[in-house]
Amino acid sequence: MTLRAIRTTTALCTALLLTAPLASCQQPSPGRGFIPRHEEPAPADREIATLLDRHHITETVTTDLNTYLDLPHRIEVATRSCAGEGSGYDPDTRRIELCYDDLTEDRRLFEQAGDTPADEPVTAVARETLYHEAGHALIDTLGLPTPDDRAEEDAADRFAQLMLLRDGRPDGEQTLLTAARAYDLAAAAHPEPDPEDEHAPDPVRAESHRCATYGAAPAHHPTLATPPRAPCPHTWTTTRTTWLQHLAPVLRS
Repeated sequence: MTLRAIRTTTALCTALLLTAPLASCQQPSPGRGFIPRHEEPAPADREIATLLDRHHITETVTTDLNTYLDLPHRIEVATRSCAGEGSGYDPDTRRIELCYDDLTEDRRLFEQAGDTPADEPVTAVARETLYHEAGHALIDTLGLPTPDDRAEEDAADRFAQLMLLRDGRPDGEQTLLTAARAYDLAAAAHPEPDPEDEHAPDPVRAESHRCATYGAAPAHHPTLATPPRAPCPHTWTTTRTTWLQHLAPVLRS
């Protein structure tokens, strides 16, 4: 972990303890846990890199993960320019990569839809993406069975939902709904799904996030109440219960 990341993480932990005195803010040892790392962006990605840095997105997410989970080894969480490779998790190196260029595209779509400036939705998408990739890392770490790539992607989406909706977090609800809108915008811009993409189609992922948000707190979201979403409270309970069972070996008490 860089000195800047250590200082930022310490500050975030202090802020968490001040706002929630009973919380336990755990910082991992250098050899374990989710460790943030920032790489120099390509010139076209500097604006996005500055935005993430200003809002401490990677540090906030890794602090949250390390407060919740006690991993047996190190998982690096890097932000970098990927030249179109796409954000992802590499099980061989145990490394999550959040790609600046993906977020540059998200910014363009939000701004075309009238969100100017698009700082808030872009940072929300970054948070959701990091939790999704952390889900992949945990599937790998815990050796969780997934029958195919699509099932793993769906499970990673559900882990992001768990992290953002646990404890009734209003900011988490908004993050998921913003990510759902990002999937809507991507689907409108690229209506033909990529046959090589292991993820669910963007409209399906958008609806999954809305279903989880509604299912976790129906009274908070009357505008999301539709007949097709009647099963969503049960779906959310299943998501939460299943992931908590999987996470039992690494959950902090």
